[in-house]
Amino acid sequence: MIRKVKVENGWVRGLAAADPRITSYKGIPYAAPPVGDNRWRAPQPCPDWEGEWFAAEFSPIPMQAPISADPKNLYDREWHVDREIPMSEDCLTLNIWAPADGRTGLPVFVWYFGGGLQVGYSAEMEFDGERLARRGIVVVTVNYRVSVFGFLAHPEITAEAPDAPANFGFLDQQAATRWVKRNIAAFGGDPNNITIGGQSAGGMSVSAQMTCPANQGLFQRAIIQSGAFAPPYPFNFGLCNDMASAEKSGKAFFDFLGVSSLAEARQIDAVTLRNKALEWDGIYGWGKTFGEAVDGVFSTRSSQQWFLQEDRVRVPVLLGSTDSEFFGFPPVQTEEELIALAQKEYGPDADRFLSCFSAPRTADSIRRDGAVNSIEFAARAAAEVNDAGKDPVPLYNYLFSADIPGWDHPGTFHSVDLWFFFETLAKCWRPFTGKHYDLARQMCDYWANFIKTGDPNGLGSHGEQLPAWPQFRSDHPARMNFGDTAAAEECPAGPLKEVLLRHYLEKQKKA
Repeated sequence: MIRKVKVENGWVRGLAAADPRITSYKGIPYAAPPVGDNRWRAPQPCPDWEGEWFAAEFSPIPMQAPISADPKNLYDREWHVDREIPMSEDCLTLNIWAPADGRTGLPVFVWYFGGGLQVGYSAEMEFDGERLARRGIVVVTVNYRVSVFGFLAHPEITAEAPDAPANFGFLDQQAATRWVKRNIAAFGGDPNNITIGGQSAGGMSVSAQMTCPANQGLFQRAIIQSGAFAPPYPFNFGLCNDMASAEKSGKAFFDFLGVSSLAEARQIDAVTLRNKALEWDGIYGWGKTFGEAVDGVFSTRSSQQWFLQEDRVRVPVLLGSTDSEFFGFPPVQTEEELIALAQKEYGPDADRFLSCFSAPRTADSIRRDGAVNSIEFAARAAAEVNDAGKDPVPLYNYLFSADIPGWDHPGTFHSVDLWFFFETLAKCWRPFTGKHYDLARQMCDYWANFIKTGDPNGLGSHGEQLPAWPQFRSDHPARMNFGDTAAAEECPAGPLKEVLLRHYLEKQKKA
């Protein structure tokens, strides 16, 4: 079994995974430590090392809010269980799971974690790549900088490096994926068959990578799980800043730190800087300042609008959400306000828009009738643009609606589907039963097929033909619903979504 490989920086030794037919390599550096003068700088080339790099343990996680491991908190209870997990500014590493039998030319899956670009790490237990690797895939999970370390902008940073002035976390992901393309053949992977994927802010990161013109040819497919957003009603998600606003916030943050220069800010120790950023978030709101910025270099358009960019990386995309997350609602409380909104925003379609709301139009009924899943809305908008544009690519859409067991009766909360896509239910405390394990195996099979070919259809891991998953098109919107089992379903937009889609796309064309 292969446990030792040569990469561009030296030899790497891995360990047998739980399944000895898979080798895991953890904590491999892909860039120089982003410390000192490399703080708030694009990732720099990784230095070579002497001897073997023993890739036996995950590296420290990126600097972020301390892990509370509070069992009363849903997400801590689910996977952030270790409050002693090491944390460091020196975190630019990746982890690889690869079949150890010497096969070559295997498809590659590069995964970006979620967490609002503020928290998260590749060592989260649900991201174990072994089950996908069993299906003949080389799996890579990436650490990248978050919060103030990964997404601060400031005029001095721009002046110092106008070719890489912001979005350092996205640049880390890009650098890691480029490292994979250069080195993955040593692990049995095909550098010309790479799929990037992520969930939540990781899915948003995939969207961002698709908007970067320099990424043409870097990857061949994309998976966006709960990370493609389009607001169905007129409001700002607050996920992306223009560069002027981002730099203004950065200047204000330096004043808050009590420093007068970039050099001074780089001398602050990482823990102090992290804590001051958390104080800042407490004042201005979590993630409001340290996030994506349209810098004109890496990012030429908000990641939320990846499907609107003509020069985006055009690859097959698989995207979707759970059935209970990220709903948008009309920003009104009364019938009078609803009528005013209709006249202001929807003009000749105002009456059609209003006809979608039942009488009496109360705050509760407006919210009920007007609820639209913002991720589903983004998928519909993407299909409209894709089908009408040049060189349309395959789009596959899903909805996750499985029953989730547990004393907390959580429903299909944001991120719970990760246990299923990675088929890591055995690591979870929840009392999953046979039907859940069957569903997870099926979902992982679909993901593996898409990673291999750009089409989720095909055979499952037991050799059975999987239920057909149709492409998602504007003239035939159909998706895969993962409930008790996988079942394709028609999902027509309906009158309300049709009005909202038409006006959203018209507005974006004028932007």
